[in-house]
Amino acid sequence: MNRDAADVATPAGDAAARPEHLPSVDRVLRLPAVAALIERHGRSLVTTQTREQLEQWRGELRSGSLDRAALADPTIGACIEARVAKRLAPRMKPLINLTGTVIHTNLGRSVLASEALGHLLTTMAAPNNLEYDLADGGRGDRDSLVEELLCTLTGAEAATVVNNNAAAVLLTIAALARDREVIVSRGELVEIGGAFRMPDVMASAGATLREVGTTNRTHPHDYERAIGAQTALLMKVHTSNYSVQGFTATVDEATLAALAHRHGLPLASDLGSGALVDLAAYGLPHEPMPQEMLRAGCDVVSFSGDKLLGGPQAGLIVGRREFIGRIRKTPLKRALRVSKLPLAALEATLRLYLEPEQLGHALPTLRHLTRPTAAIEAQAKALMPRVSAALAPRFRVTTEATLSQIGSGSLPVDRLPSFALRISPTVTSRKGVGSALDHLHAALRALPRPVIGRIGDDALWLDLRCLEAEDEQAMIAQLPLLQQALAN
Repeated sequence: MNRDAADVATPAGDAAARPEHLPSVDRVLRLPAVAALIERHGRSLVTTQTREQLEQWRGELRSGSLDRAALADPTIGACIEARVAKRLAPRMKPLINLTGTVIHTNLGRSVLASEALGHLLTTMAAPNNLEYDLADGGRGDRDSLVEELLCTLTGAEAATVVNNNAAAVLLTIAALARDREVIVSRGELVEIGGAFRMPDVMASAGATLREVGTTNRTHPHDYERAIGAQTALLMKVHTSNYSVQGFTATVDEATLAALAHRHGLPLASDLGSGALVDLAAYGLPHEPMPQEMLRAGCDVVSFSGDKLLGGPQAGLIVGRREFIGRIRKTPLKRALRVSKLPLAALEATLRLYLEPEQLGHALPTLRHLTRPTAAIEAQAKALMPRVSAALAPRFRVTTEATLSQIGSGSLPVDRLPSFALRISPTVTSRKGVGSALDHLHAALRALPRPVIGRIGDDALWLDLRCLEAEDEQAMIAQLPLLQQALAN
């Protein structure tokens, strides 16, 4: 029996593609559907994706896994179109944060206010006065766009901005203490995200760290005894991402400022979290504010823009004009300066603080942190039947009380009462539970608008504290897709 006869006689052989079935690049590019892609996206991208797809098919051909039906003209056109769409799809995309962590570092920290987004789009769509003085027509200073606002809100004499708070600390130390000593309590030698440690920041800034006190107790006389001819700066570091409890003692800013000034030294305070309003007024735990540190006598205070402040990533430095001036003149400042995009968003965010009565609604971070528990519970009970119908019978869905956290190292011990959808598999074996939860979480992450929850206590928890009405509708609209993904 010859080869052709064998192929006809065997269904598998008839369905399998052969080398001669594989089209050339030119033939694929001439297909109407692919020609339309070229018209829309240009020849370069479509040709590259065509070549890559053909190479993939060659590999499948060699392994005998390529179906001849995959090489039909309509199927080829759809395949190339899907490849082009995937190649052009953004890697960074909006998602729905149901982790229970409001300011989630891995999810972009604070969500920008609509006013900030609007100002960002308006100013970035045209030339702007980033470093142009509209009053006299000369060169301007980008700090001037936000300095007056920062001084008004904090009571500082001067202010400057860099790209994040780690940069703010690095620049402050480099400007005020390079080649000299900085005194810090041993209990405040924090490690921030990404394994960056305060001693490493000191070394990078060219300063020598002088530790005083112990991990749990530091007294004024510890600083006093450490001050010497090489001392350039005393520093307080707010331990925002952990808490030492029990037999403890620390030196407050007012006491330390008086001590520093008696010796003719400046005091710098690294606050990290950057609350510009008293959170206690909103029913939240109090977090130290820059204005409090300045009133206590700190000469320089640094803090973040994308944590409790609710703006873009930025490192804000406020304080006495003398020291801010020295920081500005440090050559490192240019390398660490903030660009026009976050600067525009920061300015718009800071303007919101001029209307404090509207802040709880206008600022997403504060809105999420202060959301009433009763409203979250009502939302959970309304959403639960829809989610339950989409996940049945493999999962059961209940409404449960839970605790949210602020996140990004802010108030690490404090928790916020909240409500969540608790999704548990109906299988009973331990291995089956873990596999089912991983599969569900992966399906949620693969949705067009990814949904991110957290797994714990043999269940997937979807904490609804940050679920805005718009996101809720997007989540409901995706439930059929989730149901289909779980059925496969």
